[in-house]
Amino acid sequence: MPQIDQIMSTYGSQLFWLVITFGLIYFVIGRSMLPKIQGTVDLRRGKVAGDIAAAKAAHTRADEIEEDYRIAQAKARDAALAVTAEAKARGVREAEVRVREADGGIAAHLAEAEAAIAAQQAATLAEIEAVAVEATQDIVAKLTSANVTPDKVSQAVKGALADA
Repeated sequence: MPQIDQIMSTYGSQLFWLVITFGLIYFVIGRSMLPKIQGTVDLRRGKVAGDIAAAKAAHTRADEIEEDYRIAQAKARDAALAVTAEAKARGVREAEVRVREADGGIAAHLAEAEAAIAAQQAATLAEIEAVAVEATQDIVAKLTSANVTPDKVSQAVKGALADA
């Protein structure tokens, strides 16, 4: 077969051109393009490493800011609690002053009322005594023929009222 005879005669030349083509591809890609690709990869690797370092630095700074914020928030909370406690204490003091003033006013009114009641009691007792003296004198005069003086009747009524 003639096709098989051609393979053997062209085999050497094809092998020669194959080696030359692969050698050319190796030198073109390996020597000129590969350093450019490697430089791009190295540049990218350096950029990624720089970005990671910047991200870590930003994360550290964010942690510091957060800690400062928490400290400021705790201080503000403590200050607010102190202001609240002072306001409560001031309110308690003011309420105590008002209660003392009201107690003083109530005590004065109570003393006035007790004095008025005592005066009314004394006046009422005097009226009751006067009525009792008159009634006793009239009863004794009607029931007996004894003549009783108002002083004796008054003493007797006072003694009876004191026992009751």
